Amino acid sequence: MTDYAPFPLIDLSGSPRERGRAHGKAAADRLRRGARMYAESLLKNGVDWPELERRAEAMVPSIEAFDPAYVEEMRGIAEGANEPFAAVVLMNARTEMVAAARHQQAAKQAAREVPDGCTAALALPEASADGTLLHGQNWDWRAECAETGVVLRIRRDDGPDILTFTEAGGLSRSGLNSAGIGLTANALECDRDYKRGPGVPLPFIRRKVLESAHLAQAVHTIMSAPKLGSNHMAVSHCDGEAFGFECAPDETFWLAPDRGLYVHANHWISDAARARVKDTGLAETPCSIYRDKRVRDQLGRHLEPGGGKLSLEDFRTAFFEDWGSPWSVCRPPRLSVRGVMSATTAMILMRPGEGHLEACPMPSRNRQFTTYSLTPDRTAQRQAAD
Repeated sequence: MTDYAPFPLIDLSGSPRERGRAHGKAAADRLRRGARMYAESLLKNGVDWPELERRAEAMVPSIEAFDPAYVEEMRGIAEGANEPFAAVVLMNARTEMVAAARHQQAAKQAAREVPDGCTAALALPEASADGTLLHGQNWDWRAECAETGVVLRIRRDDGPDILTFTEAGGLSRSGLNSAGIGLTANALECDRDYKRGPGVPLPFIRRKVLESAHLAQAVHTIMSAPKLGSNHMAVSHCDGEAFGFECAPDETFWLAPDRGLYVHANHWISDAARARVKDTGLAETPCSIYRDKRVRDQLGRHLEPGGGKLSLEDFRTAFFEDWGSPWSVCRPPRLSVRGVMSATTAMILMRPGEGHLEACPMPSRNRQFTTYSLTPDRTAQRQAAD
């Protein structure tokens, strides 16, 4: 096993600009490394820096229309890190920017990023050994991101506090809030992707979900926000409700847990979605089919008569599974079909109602978890459940 440095915890508070400056200053080196990595994916394929800046600025109106505070926060991150604003936009919209390059005639030969993988699971209180909702995932992405990830603890005056794992410079990826809402996200692809616009880059939608005081608000954000590409999000509330949302750019399909258990990888699974969209991602992530099944089967055994119920340790064991390696639930570093070194970059385990989040960088090579905490707002959790 190799030791990887824990993801740094960054405490943020104040106005969006102030939060951004603190984020940028604390994560400058990690942000710089991440932005350089994604910029090189565009630059070496004909999208030079001035063009990248133009594309970043072109995305600002859609982000500003969704929430102007997010633009302010990104400008603050750029100031705090002493990096160009376009670099911060790139950290929040790299999926959309690379896809746009691929679909535009001028950038026809742009290399495609390997899709985000991810195997996610959640257990409702009825399926949990101690009656506490559990939520977690493996994040499969570029191996370098084991050294660019951060955890943000955001103190807010206008809503629930947030604890979120993300790439440095990003506003959110997965996490929980003090009102007991949890969120994970998985990549999906379909034949409708990046053929319409404008749309909101996914990190801003995820951040808005985690700003929600009520589960209904989180669901509304997912259902109503315009998107450019497909994605899956699983949203939970600690009082015992959770749903998955398979999002195409112009349509969203929802799923519910079965026997209190929910698992999702990187292919469309709802009957309605499979009847209406063409899954174009399985060619890139063929292991998704059995990653989903193996985690579902392993966790499901605990719900059979005599099997006991689920704990975070059971999630940990399921997410560490290496069957089929290197195309496994816990993926060691390997070259993707696009020649990019990919891996399970992080394992995230949460008890949203307790404000508990554990993260392990590069779990195929490292078993050291760091615990991050957020003080639960019990009043808000009760109100969110009412």
